[in-house]
Amino acid sequence: MTLEPFQFIRDVGVDWDESKVLNGEVGDYVTIARKERNTGNWFVGGITDENSRTLDINFDFLDDGQKYNAIIYKDGKDANWRNNQTAIDIQKLTIDKNTKLKMNLAEGGGFAISLKK
Repeated sequence: MTLEPFQFIRDVGVDWDESKVLNGEVGDYVTIARKERNTGNWFVGGITDENSRTLDINFDFLDDGQKYNAIIYKDGKDANWRNNQTAIDIQKLTIDKNTKLKMNLAEGGGFAISLKK
C-alpha cells in the first residue's frame, strides 16, 4: 500500500461511538480522539495555533490487549503556515494502550492518526 496524504480522508469514519479530548488549551491547541461506530477503529487529530509546539499523546483510551495499525500523518520537518503548508511526513506504527508519542506540530500545523484493529 502506498501511503499518501489524502488516505486519512478516505478512511476516517463519519459515525462515532465515542469522542475524547486528549489535551488542549482554548485558543491554542487541541487533540481529539474518536471511536468509529461498528468497527472499533479510532481516529485522532490535533491542531495548534500560530505557535509550534510538542504534544505528548497517551493512548490509554485504547482497548486492553489490542494492537492497532497506526498511520500517522504529521507536519514535515520544514512545515509552516506561511510558506510550506503542504510539507507532510507519513509513518506506520503498531501501537497499543501503553504507547506514548511526542508529536511536533509546526506553526499553524497539526496531525492525524488512523488506528485500525
